[in-house]
Amino acid sequence: MRLIVNGEPRDCAAADLESLFHVEAEKTGLESPQGIAIAVNGRIVRKRDWAATALAEDDRVEIVRAMQGG
Repeated sequence: MRLIVNGEPRDCAAADLESLFHVEAEKTGLESPQGIAIAVNGRIVRKRDWAATALAEDDRVEIVRAMQGG
């Protein structure tokens, strides 16, 4: 399935948001979902709902990590 992840097109077999997070975590070295926020098509999805959130062709997914700064 084709998704747009953080603005880049990707072919991915992940059927749900939790699976996609794990695929992306392996690629980017993320160790845990702590401090991670994910939006699908502009809507934030709570962590507890990641596994139940099905993905569809051409969904736009944004995965961001909270960072300290000033």
